[in-house]
Amino acid sequence: MIKVGCCGYPVSRNKYWESLSLVELNNTFYSYPRIQTVVKWREEAPKDFEFTVKAHQDISHKSRLRLETALEPFEKMKGICRELRAKILLIQTPASFTPEGLEAAERFFKSISRNGLTIAWETRGPVWEEQKVRQRLKPILEKLDVPHVTDPFKTVPIYMGRTAYFRLHGRGEEMYYYQYSDDELRDLYNLVEPFSREGSEVYVLFNNLSMFDDSKRFLSLVKEGRIPPLREKKGLEAVGDLLSRIVYPSTKSAISKKVGWNLIETVEGRQIRLSELLDDLPSRTYKNVEDLLSELRKRRLSEGLS
Repeated sequence: MIKVGCCGYPVSRNKYWESLSLVELNNTFYSYPRIQTVVKWREEAPKDFEFTVKAHQDISHKSRLRLETALEPFEKMKGICRELRAKILLIQTPASFTPEGLEAAERFFKSISRNGLTIAWETRGPVWEEQKVRQRLKPILEKLDVPHVTDPFKTVPIYMGRTAYFRLHGRGEEMYYYQYSDDELRDLYNLVEPFSREGSEVYVLFNNLSMFDDSKRFLSLVKEGRIPPLREKKGLEAVGDLLSRIVYPSTKSAISKKVGWNLIETVEGRQIRLSELLDDLPSRTYKNVEDLLSELRKRRLSEGLS
């Protein structure tokens, strides 16, 4: 089974529930919701809707998995998970948490009382991708049954147990500013489907600016074997629609940062990133949408779009 959702609600809850049946609650990383509020969240969601929960930063960033100070916030998070009927609590350590903290992490995971809750760990930072570090980490995760959370486009988890938990943050130069192409979604399916075939319960959580649309498109691929169109508009019409979201006058660099990560579907059925078109434009301030579109036409960059 492959379950698909977003890290947090990117749209209204009612709209979200119409399309997706899984969400990773992220606001629990910043504050502890009242139990009455948590109960309400569970009651208002569809009966078959599933929550996973991101652990409070008290555990990962402040206590840095030191049992003496992390145990109390962990017990709070466990209570929240219980009320939500959440099966998974995600702990995401910062990039500043290096392998020097492995001893504290091992003691924490060994000592906590889980009561059936799966504790998944997302290690961050390039040092955790080094082979010698992965070799140190693997036996600890296996022994303590802690699934390793990764972005499948970056690295393969070294241990999953019964739960394969993936978080996707985009593949652009800047984290989150990304939209996944059809080809990338097919690649993603090929990366995670074998884990499902081998018996793991697979969770795929998108955590990028277009996560709601990407989640729906990927879920359609999982369930129906097809990916729906990016949006209703195509070609130059789609370009104009995206550029209309900008407040003008605006510079080329500001426009590219805000909307350049979006994909455009051409009338020929190809997908190109808007930044590819913007890169070839003069670096100046643009007065309005038509000013930009006029420059695209003048430089013949709109060919194939209309």
